[in-house]
Amino acid sequence: MFPNRQQLRVWGSASWAFLNRTPPLVFAMAVLGLGLTTASGVLVKGIRNANDTITVTGASTERITSDYVDWSVEVSQSGPSQQVSYQGLQPAVQKTVAFLKAQGTEPDEMELDSVKSEKEEVRDPRTGELRSTTWTTKQAILIGSWNVDKIYKISGQIGQLIGQGVPLTINEPAYTFTKLGEKRVDMLAKATKDAKARARAIAWEAGTGIGAITNADTGTFQITAPNSTEASDTGSYDTRTIDKDITAVMAVTFRVD
Repeated sequence: MFPNRQQLRVWGSASWAFLNRTPPLVFAMAVLGLGLTTASGVLVKGIRNANDTITVTGASTERITSDYVDWSVEVSQSGPSQQVSYQGLQPAVQKTVAFLKAQGTEPDEMELDSVKSEKEEVRDPRTGELRSTTWTTKQAILIGSWNVDKIYKISGQIGQLIGQGVPLTINEPAYTFTKLGEKRVDMLAKATKDAKARARAIAWEAGTGIGAITNADTGTFQITAPNSTEASDTGSYDTRTIDKDITAVMAVTFRVD
């Protein structure tokens, strides 16, 4: 049942009388409470804006040249006994070393690996009777050099020894860049700069700006042959080419102003 006008006038008078009797402190607390409610609303809004971020991936690619090379060739010789195979191996190793020296390889760039022997037996599949025994003795010549171009040329010429009867296994040279640690720092800085430029462009389109970096995640480094599209989730390191492309990736999160 709704109150009539007479009752409303009575309640209004009573309420005004109550406010007149309310102590000033209580009234002040009521006003303060209203103010805190308003301020709290502004604070929450400010925190929400401060947490607005944008994450952008930046990349930097640069061409580098290998400054060190590891290479090896393996000489092998077979015979009916271990002794015979070893005796046949030695002249072949000496001839290979002489060729490498003649082409400009320095003594301190070469190292003889340990000699290894393997025995292979051929038996009759029906009776198990031993038909023959062959021993193969091997020795690798290990080369490590700062003169990358020189070793590159020699590796293309050493096949001549095979034509001269030297039984060789020629392995592919591995070209590396020894200052990679220093280069990574520079590449990450450039990738971060690229991410910042991208973030600014995106923020400008949205009518806002970017602030400080709140997070940065380093991606994998890709060291590939020049102009290669090869990529790996765990990173890649090409050792087949002297010149390489190194790519650094950074995922950077910026605060939005």
